[in-house]
Amino acid sequence: MKRLRITVEGVAYDVTVEEIDATSPAAPSPAPVPRPAAAPRVAPPVAAAAPAAAPMAAGPGAVPSPLAGTVVSVDVSVGQQVEAGTQLLVLEAMKMNTSITAPQAGTVASLGVAAGATVVEGQVLVTLS
Repeated sequence: MKRLRITVEGVAYDVTVEEIDATSPAAPSPAPVPRPAAAPRVAPPVAAAAPAAAPMAAGPGAVPSPLAGTVVSVDVSVGQQVEAGTQLLVLEAMKMNTSITAPQAGTVASLGVAAGATVVEGQVLVTLS
């Protein structure tokens, strides 16, 4: 028997599935045991898949992605001076654009992504020094 979690319309159900070998005669199954109905449980969050490119290590000045999405444009270049609030790049997720801005003034030390790249939440996009 296998225990599986199935989600239907946002509600998670834990189920037990019996595997039957089609080549052997079916064994009589035991009578079903009635079980009290339990409140549906919410499935725990699923970890995001690893990005195609390895993300840079987060450190001082790192600007992480607040969400998973696709980079629409990168509006700065390495060595460029930026002020707090300057738009660094634009991410698209679920047909909505999100502007990623500099949290503080500094110099763009490195770019971790390029236009068209797919990113995961927490991946370092830009590093400021």
